[in-house]
Amino acid sequence: MLGSATPSLETLKNVKARKYTQQNLPARASGANSPEIHVVNLRNETLSGAVSKTLLNEISATLDRNNQALLFLNRRGYAPVILCHSCGWYAECSRCSTKMTFHKDKRCLICHHCDSRRNLPAECPDCNQDELIEVGHGTQRLDRTLAEHFPGASILRIDRDSTRRKGSMEKMIREITTGDADILIGTQMLAKGHHFPRLTLVGIIDADAGLLSTDFRASERMAQLIVQVSGRAGREDRPGAVYIQTHFPGHPLLQTLVTRGYAGFAGLLLSERRNAHLPPYAYLALLGAEATSRETAEKFLREARAQLNDNNGLNIFGPVAAPIEKRRGRYRSQLLIQSGSRNTLRRALTPWCRSLESMPGAKRTRWFLDMDPQDML
Repeated sequence: MLGSATPSLETLKNVKARKYTQQNLPARASGANSPEIHVVNLRNETLSGAVSKTLLNEISATLDRNNQALLFLNRRGYAPVILCHSCGWYAECSRCSTKMTFHKDKRCLICHHCDSRRNLPAECPDCNQDELIEVGHGTQRLDRTLAEHFPGASILRIDRDSTRRKGSMEKMIREITTGDADILIGTQMLAKGHHFPRLTLVGIIDADAGLLSTDFRASERMAQLIVQVSGRAGREDRPGAVYIQTHFPGHPLLQTLVTRGYAGFAGLLLSERRNAHLPPYAYLALLGAEATSRETAEKFLREARAQLNDNNGLNIFGPVAAPIEKRRGRYRSQLLIQSGSRNTLRRALTPWCRSLESMPGAKRTRWFLDMDPQDML
């Protein structure tokens, strides 16, 4: 038995194919009405930090009614990028091909992929100018913005940084449930599984990441998170409201989600996947390799691909660099194999996987074969 308010597209395809039987629960368990959904067009808004004037007004009205507000931002830290305004230098991890996030409370830069840390420089390492600026917003910066606007409110930030100590998460949940907190700031840790009686307002700070990602599953995850975090609002007798901030209010996927709900959104996305020959209407396998040099990883994958070229019914893409090419000091490349038949894919990959172990390059690389990959990172 599978239970979810936001089932995966694979599950919904199985329902359409009558492999699964679907039972709908049309009402909330408490009998409360679903929250009203509003889209805030950030192009026409005055922003205070990452928060629009519309959302600030709604937070103020919510607090006046002695209710709670939850702001959802799935990005911890203070600022995702530290940039030199003079020359364009930005803080990048030496072990990963990613930018380092500024954590203001620790006054340091942290890589969220390998946990490398270094102090924030006093001036730009390239041009020696004192022109370093903070770009973007994380949960810490959002906390500071809200504290400036609502100095009398009790604000709780719940993310991986604030809940590291044993028992801290449970303590914060008790504070929320008993009404000791007024404004909650949270990542996906607060998106589902919680019941807060006084919570009536949910603000989604940035819905655009899921609309602009190169990962074809990103929009599905975005919709699932929006629906899940929206479900925290108005769960009892107090009506709820959800405000979604975006620079693309007319995006068809977002509009479908708002007007037709998750079921309508999933139907549209299934049609897109079918036309693009992507899962769940095709089957994927990902061969990933990482090594101390880019050339070693790519050479191993080229040799591996050569052994698959004679297999019919397969589409092979790559080798190409992984979206995060360098991680923890190692270069990463990948080979994507696609087929319209799972049996065809399995028949080809079973002997191929055994042959990979005896290839010369296998000893100089770390490699893995992922069937039905959920991430391309």
